[in-house]
Amino acid sequence: MLETRWHLIRHAPVDNPEGRIYGSSDKSANTSNANAFQLLAQRLPREGIAITSHLKRTQQTLDALISGGLEVSQQIIENRLGEQDFGDWTGKTYEEVRSLFGDAYDKFWITPAKEKPPNGENFIQVIDRVRECILDCTKKFKGRDVICISHGGVIRAALTIALKIEAERALSISVDNLSTTIIDYLHPCENFAGTWRVKCTNVPTIQEIF
Repeated sequence: MLETRWHLIRHAPVDNPEGRIYGSSDKSANTSNANAFQLLAQRLPREGIAITSHLKRTQQTLDALISGGLEVSQQIIENRLGEQDFGDWTGKTYEEVRSLFGDAYDKFWITPAKEKPPNGENFIQVIDRVRECILDCTKKFKGRDVICISHGGVIRAALTIALKIEAERALSISVDNLSTTIIDYLHPCENFAGTWRVKCTNVPTIQEIF
């Protein structure tokens, strides 16, 4: 049975001391923890297909992994794997959004998957474009390892596809920076229609002991 394996990695942390909503804005990643990238690079397959979003924090994360020893056979940039666009809320703190947008902010948190910020997109729209991209790339790179450096929203969207769960439920899944989530697609063969399988979610690069 032929499998295509997606190694979904959330980008390195973004320095954001004020807790501003950055979503689809092009913020830089903090890639100063060389040890973390070396450890993660050791766990990833060699010669995989590397896919990032168009946002530089994902590309910076991939560059840091390559510097840490990761070897990839091909690098691809995919706009469909960008983080959710929070529209007019982008760049503001949650307190500022609550003050400026009031009812719209409250309504968003009642049904966060379906509601969208002004001039932004909702999570269901994210799922639609992520599904299209994953299905296209799974077909194109059939039987390969795909190392996908993307965003928390994108990884949650991928899990709605693999697990066939409601969008609202996926929003409760933790996706930490530099964590790894692995999903496999088992391709159709005789008497088998094909299916997704989830191997692990939110596996940390460095295990912290408390």
